[in-house]
Amino acid sequence: MLTGDTNDEDVSLFDAEEDSGRKSKKTGVKHPVASFFHLFFRVIAILVYLLCELISSSFIACMVTIILLLSCDFWTVKNITGRLMVGLRWWNQVDDDGRSHWVFESRKGSGKQQVSNSDSRIFWLGLIICPIIWVLFAFSTLFSFRIKWMPVVIMAVVLQGANLYGYVRCRVGGKTNLKNMATNYFGRQFLKQTLSKEEES
Repeated sequence: MLTGDTNDEDVSLFDAEEDSGRKSKKTGVKHPVASFFHLFFRVIAILVYLLCELISSSFIACMVTIILLLSCDFWTVKNITGRLMVGLRWWNQVDDDGRSHWVFESRKGSGKQQVSNSDSRIFWLGLIICPIIWVLFAFSTLFSFRIKWMPVVIMAVVLQGANLYGYVRCRVGGKTNLKNMATNYFGRQFLKQTLSKEEES
């Protein structure tokens, strides 16, 4: 699989671009319905996981319900709320040669000014906190020997982690590789420490 990043072109499929003539407040929730559904599926999936033994005695019914909620969350966040709330989107496309390319884009120009601070805060908090909660559930499932729940928890971590990774790549920039950023950061830290030791001696 070949990985390609594009961030050079303006994103044309954003519905918010039709509002470009209007001035928008940077405070306040600009997309309340998108904000609601950005949190709805993921929070309900967590609640069903926590309360499943009280709701139903059927493990299969709870598992299917959680997986359906996680799938709806993945689709909603990837295809709708990311575009509307923060002006970012990512997807995979296959070229004529059959090679797969990952594309990470962010809205540029006038569209970027339409992102509300409240929308952005809700988007990123929901995107970061929920995968952390599922990782904690994974550890608790492992240590409490509730192994039957492990596939559900792993699926939650994978689906929500994929969205988190995709949007972080969009935010950082498609041209910048995260591995290169980490290498450069640690290289700079090492260089600073080396220079400070030389100055001390």
